[in-house]
Amino acid sequence: MTPTTVLTVAGSDSGGGAGIQADLKVFAALGAYGTSVLTAVTAQNTRGVDAVLPLPPQTVTEQLDSVLSDFAVRAVKTGMLGTPAVAAAIADAAAAGRLPQLVVDPVLVATSGHRLGVVAAVERLLPYARVATPNSAEAAALTGAAVTDLAEMTTAARALVSGGPEWVIVTGGDVDTGGEAVDVLHGPDGTTVLRAPRVPTRHSHGTGCSFSAATAVRLAMGDSVPVAVAVAKEYVTRALTGARNWELGAGRGPLDHFGWSA
Repeated sequence: MTPTTVLTVAGSDSGGGAGIQADLKVFAALGAYGTSVLTAVTAQNTRGVDAVLPLPPQTVTEQLDSVLSDFAVRAVKTGMLGTPAVAAAIADAAAAGRLPQLVVDPVLVATSGHRLGVVAAVERLLPYARVATPNSAEAAALTGAAVTDLAEMTTAARALVSGGPEWVIVTGGDVDTGGEAVDVLHGPDGTTVLRAPRVPTRHSHGTGCSFSAATAVRLAMGDSVPVAVAVAKEYVTRALTGARNWELGAGRGPLDHFGWSA
């Protein structure tokens, strides 16, 4: 049987834990065939980002055209866009109806604190998103308001939906909610709070990329948005649990995308 094809538009991570590399691992782990469009090259590892080289918009567009002209892509996720010009190129493709089931992961700041994107680039793409998946810091940057607890996460999700995306899920892995990792989903069906046990680990590099990639796969396979994000949350929880005792690198390590430690 021919596998379902999913596309990631993102930057590379030389350490393999986030970005294009993580997305392709997630696609494979969940049974999809992964294609990719590279927006930037980064020099990074578990300790941080050392350098970022955005690619020219024309190069990004050429990659996109090559993939879309040959593959029946069922869902697309975006990660690091790099520059407003690249975002504009991707937004043009979305406006033309070429990016089905678009999941926008508004990558603005790496776990290390290195700024990888600009708000203007993400805002250009949000109106075309089926789902946007900001974490609390990204939601705060996009709304201009603090996002530090469940109530503020809910307010941010509702505010962002009013700006264009059909659905928004504000992920709360960095929000202090006790022993739980709590996310807030808002969309046409109202607001839903997703809860899972918090995994005690420092190895969380690529969590946002992996969550959005898993959401895209499930949408490509026919799930509704609420079901897709619930499956993605379960997958990321398992991946965090599997890698919690790993010693890959000296900083925040990657996730166990393939269940090697299950």
